[in-house]
Amino acid sequence: MFREFVENSIIESLKRLGIENIPSFKIEIPDEKFGDYATNIAFMLTKEIKRPPREIASELSLELEKESYIRSATVAGPGFVNISLTEDAYLQALKDLLEMRYFWKTSPKTSVQFEFGSANPTGPFTIGHGRQLVFGDVLCRIFSARGYRVQREMYINDAGRQIRLLGHSLWVRYNQLFGKEISLPEDGYQGEYLVDMAKEVQKEYGDKFLGLWDANVQEFFSNFALNKMLQSMKETLDKLGVNFDNYFSEKSLVDDGTVDTILDNFREKGLLYEKDGALWFRVSNFVDDNDKVVLRSDGTHTYFLTDIAYHFNKHKRGYDRVYDIWGSDHMGHIPRMKAALMALGISEDFLEVIIHQYVNIKKGDEIVKMSTRKGTFSTLDELVEAAGVDATRYFFAMFDPDTHMLFDLDLAKKKSNENPVFYVQYAHARISSIFRTAKERNFDAGELPGEYHFEPEEKKLIKTVLEFPFVLDSITEDYKVNRLTNYLESLASTFHVFYNKHLVVDSQNPHRSTLRLKLCEITKNAIADGLQLLGVSAPESM
Repeated sequence: MFREFVENSIIESLKRLGIENIPSFKIEIPDEKFGDYATNIAFMLTKEIKRPPREIASELSLELEKESYIRSATVAGPGFVNISLTEDAYLQALKDLLEMRYFWKTSPKTSVQFEFGSANPTGPFTIGHGRQLVFGDVLCRIFSARGYRVQREMYINDAGRQIRLLGHSLWVRYNQLFGKEISLPEDGYQGEYLVDMAKEVQKEYGDKFLGLWDANVQEFFSNFALNKMLQSMKETLDKLGVNFDNYFSEKSLVDDGTVDTILDNFREKGLLYEKDGALWFRVSNFVDDNDKVVLRSDGTHTYFLTDIAYHFNKHKRGYDRVYDIWGSDHMGHIPRMKAALMALGISEDFLEVIIHQYVNIKKGDEIVKMSTRKGTFSTLDELVEAAGVDATRYFFAMFDPDTHMLFDLDLAKKKSNENPVFYVQYAHARISSIFRTAKERNFDAGELPGEYHFEPEEKKLIKTVLEFPFVLDSITEDYKVNRLTNYLESLASTFHVFYNKHLVVDSQNPHRSTLRLKLCEITKNAIADGLQLLGVSAPESM
């Protein structure tokens, strides 16, 4: 609202000055003593019209002051323009916010897919998986809010060596229950979850598979382990509040012939060659990277080959763009995937890979070490149980995905303002308390007054609420979901300052009380909506 108004006012003012070719420019919120908004447009125009920025800013300021909702426009420094809005502008913005409950939402226009959380189904989700799951889920919610038709998908790696190794490990655990001294295979899975799973096999099938090992037994144990792990993973997702529209099987790409289609396509284009008994794809024909194996010497597919087939399948499904969320250990996979898409004639812009860094959990002074195979990980289920869903989701979202994260479990469990999720939720609960107080006093907030002199803290609340859609748009551009937690903490802080300085419900001043209750309403709405995008509850009392 305000930003659009200021931007349009600048553009129209420049057109009245005869300037039609207007470059992109910034609108920022300066220190309150300088005004409500500031712009650098004069600097951006200097090269275009060959005039000093301060001279341009001076002329623009005079034009801007002709706009009805602009109280003043002044030149600062070498050419910045500071803009102050009228009281009527703030009153109208408040009315608009009250009328448009979901002013931050836009209509769907673009079809995109997000693939995330695609861990090998060989063990329970770790807290590392949790970061990606929450990160992906929050991104999906935000993209949906800002006009994207979003499809959420998890890719299930159910066709490779790891699943066979998981099945073999389960078979060993099953035999050990009967006293058989059989060692786990090299690189086998050691977690206690396999012992529990083996007990289920024992309970259901007795000693049917004792000492037996062949292709059929391998398939049985691999499928049993896979199905149990998928069931467990979906239960964890439900606890965490993460939903997927589709679970896509890697194995289906082999079964439906998509993998063979890719190989045939590359053969016809001369992009495959044999070396050391394996089949290689000429990655180096397209990007500055080494060629990669697509078929091993034993004839099995590499993950790279099935990933190519998977993205070819995505393209056939007609998405405008697909987003893959990967951990930083997959950085090296990006150029080879780009090469494969180019080889298939798919636009390089079709795939956007979003990388996030590692996460560790801190308990007291101890950093927990994680390893799925060694069974020394802290599971996501354990974290959710210890910290709660709200804190778990909020903490995963509040770190820049480009930074390593240390999840402080002690802080997450604190019921004080030191805990950022508590701080934001408390602001929402405090506003709810204000409305309960108004009801107890039989104060009925009527219509907004026709005119009003806003206090600085009241203006700041309105401006901060109005920033909500711009924060969301920034996230769709750089994927930093921590912008949303930062925004909510800023909004909560702005509200607490307002509340501590001003009386909201005052029977001696009904007009002012009405307006302040309306301010509380738009603030409560923005906090609740922001928390909803994070998948975090907005309590009415705490």
